Amino acid sequence: MTEQLSADDWIKQGLKALARNGFTALKADPLAKAMGVSRGSFYWHFADLGAFHAALLKRWREIAAEQIIADVEAGSDEPLKALLRRSFGARLDLERAVRNWAAFDAAAQGAVRAIDRRRLDYIETLLEKRGLAPAVAQARAQILYWTFLGFALSGTPVPPARLQRLEDEILRMVSA
Repeated sequence: MTEQLSADDWIKQGLKALARNGFTALKADPLAKAMGVSRGSFYWHFADLGAFHAALLKRWREIAAEQIIADVEAGSDEPLKALLRRSFGARLDLERAVRNWAAFDAAAQGAVRAIDRRRLDYIETLLEKRGLAPAVAQARAQILYWTFLGFALSGTPVPPARLQRLEDEILRMVSA
């Protein structure tokens, strides 16, 4: 069974466990049990838990920033609007879980800081492309990002029609 599982399989399972049960679920034994294999398979792919955690955080940075940015850039002539729809319309369990983990772990904290900087830089760029002066774009990007974080960390579901109205209003506010 060890040869059939890849490191990617473990990372996917780890991300699911993290989103569902928090960072304390990121241990070889419970993950192996959930996957129906021995923990030896885990250690076949990762030297230790630290290496596994580093791989999880790297993947989170890829899916929570780089993949979203690439998708927005590839698919929209209104990238800021697309980014808002994507960000506020997403399931944010993993976002909350990583940020909670960062309160207890220096590596997770570093990953959160890096992704926050990447996201802010991207939002600033989008606002500058819309004609805002750099200082104004920087301030509005920060406000927009704080809005997103508040939304993400609240975990409160918003009905789709209301969410759309909120996204439209946010777009008007940051673009004015």
